[in-house]
Amino acid sequence: MIEPRVPKYQWGQPVLACLDLYNDGSYPDREPDVLLVQSGSRGEIVQVGSHEESNTPVYLVEFQEGFVVGCLEEEISPV
Repeated sequence: MIEPRVPKYQWGQPVLACLDLYNDGSYPDREPDVLLVQSGSRGEIVQVGSHEESNTPVYLVEFQEGFVVGCLEEEISPV
């Protein structure tokens, strides 16, 4: 069993997207692989969870573009 990693970021924390974020299929109303959020976009963490199989922290981030996107730690940085 993999020990869960302690999240680096917390709920309510402002963050920036470190890279362009594309639809991985989790937005059924958008085409697959379409750009959802550009690198440098500002957002706020609205929920912190964990990927069950890898015990990796996953952050739901609400970005200014209006999308709530699941992000990994390497995809966001604190403001």
